[in-house]
Amino acid sequence: QIIIAHQGRPGEWDFTDLREHSNEIEKIIKENVNFVDDIYGKKAIDEIKKMKKGDIILLDNVRKIKEEMDKKTPEEHAKSEFVKKLSPLADAFVNDAFASAHRSHCSLVGFIPVLPSFAGLLMEKEVEMIGKMLNFAERPRVFVFGGNKEDKIEMIKSLIDRRIADKVIIGGALGNAFLKDISLRKIAEGKIVYPVDSIEERDIGEKTIDIFEEEISRANSIFLGGPMGVFEEKKYRKGTEKIFKAIANSGAFTLAGGGHTVAAIRMLGLENKFSYVSTGGGAMERFLMGKDLPVIEALIKFKR
Repeated sequence: QIIIAHQGRPGEWDFTDLREHSNEIEKIIKENVNFVDDIYGKKAIDEIKKMKKGDIILLDNVRKIKEEMDKKTPEEHAKSEFVKKLSPLADAFVNDAFASAHRSHCSLVGFIPVLPSFAGLLMEKEVEMIGKMLNFAERPRVFVFGGNKEDKIEMIKSLIDRRIADKVIIGGALGNAFLKDISLRKIAEGKIVYPVDSIEERDIGEKTIDIFEEEISRANSIFLGGPMGVFEEKKYRKGTEKIFKAIANSGAFTLAGGGHTVAAIRMLGLENKFSYVSTGGGAMERFLMGKDLPVIEALIKFKR
């Protein structure tokens, strides 16, 4: 198996090689993983040609390749040196990077036109569970959002307009915006439940917690996408803790996703209490809004 992956973006603090990643993979799968500090040069090709059955190679950070992050079609990416050099050495391509499925990058879509290509098990599970929330989950369906205003308004409108969500609960900075701005409340009157009080605008207040918990208790399916406040600080954690626990213990089908959401779930020790916790951020949001995901579109288009 040849593993390709990325870490960080050029110029950022977390843009590193993948040597330590190979060590972590070894610990998880309890197999030897050969890290090669090359991507498609002579060293990488020589190591791949020496592979025996059962060998595993991790190539270096694909974002070191100039064309990796170019926004091109799968057909255009397939003409890159990266794909042209490595594809003859592979039997098939498996994409299991759901969290990056919204990006049309070279390593994600470039091999799909030229190799038999498949969705990995994680990709399959993500599509299944998010698809269930959108299409098959029992009603009433309640979507709970926190975080920033800019990230979520479009999604809330989309979920309500498409009749996916029966109710939308809003906390966090987004909730504060609804608390202050009457025009925002008119997006879908009767469908949106927003805060009625707050703790220094950094957490939802007691009255709001009671209202949110009541709505959650009526739901048969719940999506969670964002904390209720600045949960990293203990004095502003209560709203997030109470609402997350109410969802986790609701008995409903529960789906959660997003970086801050997952961090809060882990901090509260609730990972095993949710039906599914998604690895996706931007990819999950696009999926929820009914927008295309380039990786999935490519897998469908070039299905053999």
